[in-house]
Amino acid sequence: MGKVRLDVSMSLDGFIAGPDATLEAPLGVNGLDLHDWVFGLKTFRETHGMGEGGLENRDDEIVAESLASTGAVIMGRKMFSGGAGPWEDDPNAAAWWGDEPPFGVSVFVLTHHPRATEHKTGGTTFVFVTDGIESALGQARDAAGDKDVLVAGGADVAQQYLRAGLLDELQVHLAPVFLGGGTRLFDGIAPDSAGLVPERVVAATPSVTHLRYSVRV
Repeated sequence: MGKVRLDVSMSLDGFIAGPDATLEAPLGVNGLDLHDWVFGLKTFRETHGMGEGGLENRDDEIVAESLASTGAVIMGRKMFSGGAGPWEDDPNAAAWWGDEPPFGVSVFVLTHHPRATEHKTGGTTFVFVTDGIESALGQARDAAGDKDVLVAGGADVAQQYLRAGLLDELQVHLAPVFLGGGTRLFDGIAPDSAGLVPERVVAATPSVTHLRYSVRV
């Protein structure tokens, strides 16, 4: 059985999204700056249908390693579409990624509103889970087999899994930016709810610092 991992980019002042998020700017003001380090990478370009080319460096190796070890993904409704409430009222119910999402595995979307499973081109299947984080994790483990389950976010979902003691590993890509406000990864996390044990600095590159922690409950 693989690990349950959270993998997230974060600003130096602790935010994983900027302020004033909208449907047009789901990561908030300047939130895309958190991910500048990844957009030009070969692996990112390939998985997002952007054609050949791109940087092949240590950052790219880390992204490729993460993708190769991921057998299933869990995300929240906000990360899937940015919406809430009944699906028929969601202006982005089809999500952000079009007909060929970049995941290539089963993605379990936490929601309060039932919806039929959707099979997309390229191997991505969206499964909509209405009975909580443990059910989503059980289904994701079955789908992942010996590979890892990636908890993709957003912050509320990440916090739920951390509080429940269900995360094994946290990898933070620390971007050299300040957002000054927005969504903090660790808001509301009690000091005794979990311990982060530093494993190592995976890499420090000119663009970002990759940190990895095991989670002790």
